[in-house]
This record gives sequence, structure tokens and C-alpha cells, in this order.
Amino acid sequence: MPKMKSHSGAKKRFRFTASGKAKRKHSHKNHILTKKHSDRIRKLKGMTIVSEPDQRRIEIMLPNGRT
Repeated sequence: MPKMKSHSGAKKRFRFTASGKAKRKHSHKNHILTKKHSDRIRKLKGMTIVSEPDQRRIEIMLPNGRT
């Protein structure tokens, strides 16, 4: 049986906590930042936990966890 492959795009976008939950970056923080207020940009800083339905999808895309 061939090896299970991890989804290359998901490898670059998600990290896992010690308890196994997936973390992701906030959206809307890559470009066109001049028209966004500084408090809005500040709220988008850091990582957040993905929702439960998306968590299941990420586990399918990354069968080996943090690869």
C-alpha cells in the first residue's frame, strides 16, 4: 500500500496545539492594509483555533498531524 500524502497547501497554513487542535492565521491581513484601521489590523494579529467542522477536514488533509 502506498504512503499517505499530506496536503501541501494545508501543511503551509495550519499548525497544531499540544492537545491536537488546529491553529490558523486570521484572514484579511495580507494586502490593502492602508484603508484598514490600526485597531482592526491589531485584532487580526496572532493565531486562532479553527472551527469544529474545519478541524475534521484538516485532520483528513494532514493524516500524520504536524508534518
